[in-house]
Amino acid sequence: MNGSAQDQRTAQAPTFQELQERARAAAAGPRAAHGADAAIVCDRLVRIFSAQGVEVQALQGLELTIRQGDLVALVGASGSGKSTLLTILAGLDVPTAGTATVAGCDLLEMSPRERLRYRREVVGFIWQQTARNLLPFLTAAENIALPMQLRGRRTHGGARQQAARVAELLEALEIGELARRRPSEMSGGQQQRVAIAVAMANNPPVLLADEPTGELDSETGASIFEAFRTVNRDLGATVVIVTHDPMVAGEVRRTVAIRDGRTSSEVLRRTLTDEHGEESVNETEYVMLDRTGRVQLPAKFLEALGMEHRVAVELAPDHIAVRPDDLEGH
Repeated sequence: MNGSAQDQRTAQAPTFQELQERARAAAAGPRAAHGADAAIVCDRLVRIFSAQGVEVQALQGLELTIRQGDLVALVGASGSGKSTLLTILAGLDVPTAGTATVAGCDLLEMSPRERLRYRREVVGFIWQQTARNLLPFLTAAENIALPMQLRGRRTHGGARQQAARVAELLEALEIGELARRRPSEMSGGQQQRVAIAVAMANNPPVLLADEPTGELDSETGASIFEAFRTVNRDLGATVVIVTHDPMVAGEVRRTVAIRDGRTSSEVLRRTLTDEHGEESVNETEYVMLDRTGRVQLPAKFLEALGMEHRVAVELAPDHIAVRPDDLEGH
C-alpha cells in the first residue's frame, strides 16, 4: 500500500522537461506591470554616498513590494540600509539608481515642486526624536491643523473642514484632552500620538515612521503601536515602521529584514481560528528571492554546513536543493 501511494505521488510529480515547458510558457505569456497594484514598489534600488573620496553603497539593488493597506516593519542591524530606504520613501533623499514608486509617484523623476507636494499629501512621516515632530509654540490642535493650512487649498467651508479633521484625528487617536496643550505639557508618548495625527492630517495613503518607540518605555511603546494599528485599520493608511523594537516587529503582519543594503528575509504572520473559536498566530519565515534570482541564505545555515564561495544547486520537481560544493579544493 505504501509502495502504491509512493508510485501515485511519483506519477503526479512534474518531470524536469515539464517544468521547463511551464517556464517557457510563463515567459511567453502576458505580464502585469511589476507591483502595479502595490502602494510601494522598489526595484533594484541603489543609493551611494560619497564622503572624502570614499564611496559607501547603502542600498545595493534592494527590491521591495508593499501592498496597499499593509502594516509592515523593517528591521536590520545598524548600517543595513533600512533608514536610508525610509528617507528615500519619504522624499527626503533621492536614490542613485533603480526605481521607486509610492502611491504611483516616481521618486526619481519628481521636480522640486512635485517633491514638496508629495511630502505634504502622499506620505506622512514620524521621526524618532519627539521634538522633531511638533512645533513647540503650537498646541496639539494647531500642530495638526498646520499641514492642512500649508497645503494651500482654500475652499468654501475650508476652515470648518479643517476643524472637523482635527477633531476626527484627536478622537481616533484618543488624545482629545491634549487639544489645547503644547508639547512641553505632554509626555513623550502623548507627543508621539499627536505626531501621528499631524502626519495623517492631509489623509496621506502612506505613513512612514523611523523608530517611533525608540525613546519610549515598553508600555508606552505598546500604546503607540496601537495608535499605528488604528491608523492602518480605521483610517486606511499603508504603514511602514523602521524599528529595533522586537515587540513592534512581532506585532505586525509582515516583518522585512534588510541586510547589506538588500531585503534578505521576511516573516509573515496569520491569525488562525480553531474549531473551538480559539485564535492563534501562525508565523512563517521566508528567504527573499529578487527578480534576478538572487537570495540571501541565513548566515547560521551557511555556517552549519560550512558553505562559502561556491555551492551546488539541483532542480527537483518541487524544490531547488542547495548543497556544499563537494569539489572544494579542486
